[in-house]
Amino acid sequence: MKIRKNNCPPALSLPDLARMAKVLRLLAHPYRLKIVDILETEEAAPVHSLVDRLRLSQAMVSNHLRKMLRLGLVARQRRGQEVWYSLGDRRSLSILNCMRANKGAA
Repeated sequence: MKIRKNNCPPALSLPDLARMAKVLRLLAHPYRLKIVDILETEEAAPVHSLVDRLRLSQAMVSNHLRKMLRLGLVARQRRGQEVWYSLGDRRSLSILNCMRANKGAA
């Protein structure tokens, strides 16, 4: 990877930036960030567990998960009668960790 004069990595392409903007818009919601937080520690969780932890209706949690699934932020797997979710793209953790590191800055 070529480093630019100001020690920054090379510029990102417009398609890369467009994808990142979609991810940032999707993650700009406290419940979706909490889902990432939960899945980071639990690695995988069934929908009913997320419903309990978030204290939302199943319909609301499923709606958030569906949007996250569409962009590949989460993955799902059927285990018997339950659907379990895990992180599909661990790069979303970088965003969450950046927020944790700068918690008092905002």
